[in-house]
Amino acid sequence: MADYTADEVLDARGLTCPMPILKTKKLLKNMKAGQILEIQGTDPGTRNDLPAFTSRSGDEYLGEEARDGYISFFVKKG
Repeated sequence: MADYTADEVLDARGLTCPMPILKTKKLLKNMKAGQILEIQGTDPGTRNDLPAFTSRSGDEYLGEEARDGYISFFVKKG
């Protein structure tokens, strides 16, 4: 997994779907194309929901990285 430098970080730890996706959608609206959003989450459903969301939204799902007690997901604003 490549290292990404996030322009914004969303702490969605402890939230269950669809909340991480809804918060991601809201934050991406205020970002510029090409910027990277890191979503920190604990809900395993986000692994499936986030790539599905970005395929519809025109944003790019870059991947995920396991952290100590949570997962960091990376999305590039389209």
